[in-house]
Amino acid sequence: MSTPPVEDLLRAAAPRVLGVLVRHHGHFPACEDAVQEALLAAATHWPRDGVPDDPTAWLVTVAGRKLTDHWRSENARRRREDTVAAATPRDAHLAAGPGEDHPGDTDDTLTLLFLCCHPDLPATAQIALTLRAVGGLTTAQIAAAFLVPEATMAQRISRAKQRLRGATFALSTDPDRLAAVLRVLYLIFNEGHTATSGPDLSRPDLTAEAIRLTRAVHRRRPDDGEVTGLLALMLLTDARRATRATADGALVPLAEQDRAHWDHDAIAEGVKLVEDTLSRAPLGQYQLQSAIAAIHAEAPSTEDTDWAQILVLYDILARVAPNPVVSLNRAVAVAKVHGPRAGLALLDELAGDKRLGAHHRLQSVRAHLLELADDPAAARTAYRLAARRTLSLPERRYLEARADRLR
Repeated sequence: MSTPPVEDLLRAAAPRVLGVLVRHHGHFPACEDAVQEALLAAATHWPRDGVPDDPTAWLVTVAGRKLTDHWRSENARRRREDTVAAATPRDAHLAAGPGEDHPGDTDDTLTLLFLCCHPDLPATAQIALTLRAVGGLTTAQIAAAFLVPEATMAQRISRAKQRLRGATFALSTDPDRLAAVLRVLYLIFNEGHTATSGPDLSRPDLTAEAIRLTRAVHRRRPDDGEVTGLLALMLLTDARRATRATADGALVPLAEQDRAHWDHDAIAEGVKLVEDTLSRAPLGQYQLQSAIAAIHAEAPSTEDTDWAQILVLYDILARVAPNPVVSLNRAVAVAKVHGPRAGLALLDELAGDKRLGAHHRLQSVRAHLLELADDPAAARTAYRLAARRTLSLPERRYLEARADRLR
């Protein structure tokens, strides 16, 4: 088996290492700084000296030493040194050797997730901090997910870390905390499914991590309809991963994907989860989205998709969890049921939305509906505008190709 690239190893290990340090020391900002220093050291040494047998143990040890050095340099050296010394080199967990288990690593990551969704933080800060600390997203990627400037997001994350000083490192059963956790996992998955920027259409490492963490939450809350719905949504959406891009990375739209190569085991699991949760739990946004995804997943083709049923579900979703993205997706369903001009009329209503008006997805949907309405000149203009606005290279190439085809 080949060794994963250093960058992949570091991204996967970072939240586990941070979780270990926060559990032992309870000082989030200092622990994150120490982890970042350890990651930098690994990025410098591992390509030259080779990856250690146990990368996580190496990072935990180095980060622990960095934290110790940091605290020793402060005025509170004597008061803190005993605590630090008791938790670093002599600690069995931190000093585990190559190949040894690290009990609690997975739980630490999940607990870190709940810590980042602390009730003392505003909802937007909870999500942003978790995406940064647990999901490994950059500040720019998080800002794109929230449709806000990068500088604004950087300030939110910095303030959130400071407010977590002294917070208890433990899992929580608070419903509001759980809702924030699910929102975070949803955004991590979406960034993995369609990257907001860069040369690759998707980031399977992020989708896999989001699914892994959602499964962990589901094991603890199997009767929660929204937890089940989110897991189902992820499975049904990720089932299309192998067919969403060509071998050279070009985007393949849903209508042109080879459905025979979808992951039908994942679809079967997702559909079962949808059917189970819809039969017994109150409706929520993730259950509704997963029901829509199930209709797409079970349809033999785009033409055979039950768009009328999808529109009904979007009508309900627009009442349960109204937001511009839901309205955008609903416009597509309206166009499929009532014709492209009906969908375009709904898009006009979204043009003034501050969060979506300048986003490339609004223009890409408009271009698609204009093409269906037999207005190639306007569709070409909209495709080109969408291409200029996206930071994803595969999406840009796809949109430019669609525009060129309409010449």
